[in-house]
Amino acid sequence: MSTDKNNNTTNAALFERAQAVIPGGVNSPVRAFRAVGGTPRFIRRAEGAYMIDAEGQRYIDYIGSWGPMILGHGHPAVLEAVQRAATEGFSFGAPTEREIELVEAIIEQVPSVEQLRLVSSGTEAAMSAIRLARGATGRSLLVKFEGCYHGHADALLVKAGSGLATFGHPTSAGVPAEVVQHTMVLEYNNLEQLEEAFALQGTEIACVMVEPIAGNMNFVRASLPFMTRLRELCTQHGALLVFDEVMSGFRVALGSAQSIYAKLIPGFKPDVSVFGKVIGGGMPLAAFGASRQVMQHLAPLGPVYQAGTLSGNPVATACGLATLREIAKPGFFEALAAKTKRLVDGLQAIGREVGEPLAGDCEGGMFGFFFAESLPQNYKAVMAGGTERFNRFFHAMLDRGVYLAPAMYEAGFVSAAHSDADIDATLEAARAALRAA
Repeated sequence: MSTDKNNNTTNAALFERAQAVIPGGVNSPVRAFRAVGGTPRFIRRAEGAYMIDAEGQRYIDYIGSWGPMILGHGHPAVLEAVQRAATEGFSFGAPTEREIELVEAIIEQVPSVEQLRLVSSGTEAAMSAIRLARGATGRSLLVKFEGCYHGHADALLVKAGSGLATFGHPTSAGVPAEVVQHTMVLEYNNLEQLEEAFALQGTEIACVMVEPIAGNMNFVRASLPFMTRLRELCTQHGALLVFDEVMSGFRVALGSAQSIYAKLIPGFKPDVSVFGKVIGGGMPLAAFGASRQVMQHLAPLGPVYQAGTLSGNPVATACGLATLREIAKPGFFEALAAKTKRLVDGLQAIGREVGEPLAGDCEGGMFGFFFAESLPQNYKAVMAGGTERFNRFFHAMLDRGVYLAPAMYEAGFVSAAHSDADIDATLEAARAALRAA
């Protein structure tokens, strides 16, 4: 682990100070290290594939700000675009040409989207997409899947009920039961539950929201039979299929996860798409889009209200547009995918070498691994075991200068800035960590 000794502040001292004024000492819960134990690392700066903490320790970064930093930290073209935009003004509360350019760049790569509305966060985009779907269909029922995270809007903080096709109940205090009475939670990749839900209440379902590649129960992809039938049932019953690509969008492929399914399922496309993370390049920016017909329900054209003071922020759009222009260059995703696959294949090979069951999967620059004999297909299987094993491995890797997500149910991210040497160093650290943990 390399160090930068120019700062004497410790992570522990900062965490103690933070806990006095910030709930749990963090502004997003998983950062508190509660799942893995220990003291969170307070990051002072980042460069390329690395983050440097308050004590000057440098880590190979596989969080990438939870996905956005697909080019790595401080990419010159992105940095230049942000600096130039900042000199022109931080926020106007009025339209800019750059908003149009960013939306056009997204639509160019995602054929299912004809119009797009920019917002400031993935939660805001998902919440707005559901409101739009309900307004467009005149229905109330939302179907989601256990283990898929769509932000912290009240109607989405739900866990599965007991039995098939049942309504969920709140997973957060402050969410009244009546708020989630129109949210049905099913098991991911479970065709039987999907069929039953539509058979029972298909005419009441406004939309089905799904992560095509889930990143909040680690890395779990929707099976082809499941996705094929989901599309068929939504079409048959007049429900809208909403793809939450906040995490997978422009991360797993230039056309996002939906482009992968479109190659495998003839004529496939979602009705509504939600994006975030990569399209903002690390700045607070997200979006939701659909066909022109569906989007016409939004104010000021239609009765579905949605607004935001900082939507389409000029500095954020500059950051996102510069990022999208870089990742659209020929060969970018081929190189990124090859790098990510080498990491995942290497981890699995080391698992076999040391006698540790380890299953992994990846797509584009997104990956996951499990301490299991085979890849889980749903949240229940993900949570079946391996937590203590992962926690020991996490800290052993952290001690060796590799920063993984501080919870076993989070996906990881490789950037274009990760070098072959970084991958090699990570694999060597994993070999030592698996033997020691």
